[in-house]
Amino acid sequence: MISVNIYEAKTRLSALIGEVENKGESVLICRNGKPVAELRAAVSVPDPFACDPALKVTFHKSPALPLDPEDWPEAFA
Repeated sequence: MISVNIYEAKTRLSALIGEVENKGESVLICRNGKPVAELRAAVSVPDPFACDPALKVTFHKSPALPLDPEDWPEAFA
């Protein structure tokens, strides 16, 4: 883990982000020697609409779109 003061973090932000992005480092930002913030890689969130092979389900359209008239069951038409 890299530890820097606020001034150094401000002046070297691009380089510190490069360390986080390329090397997986975490950066601890301190004020007067006390930690106040941490810069680390973002956690990637899986696409909730992606097909999960364990479920054996495939989405052909976005479930948020309204149904076409021919997709409605006859009881509700």
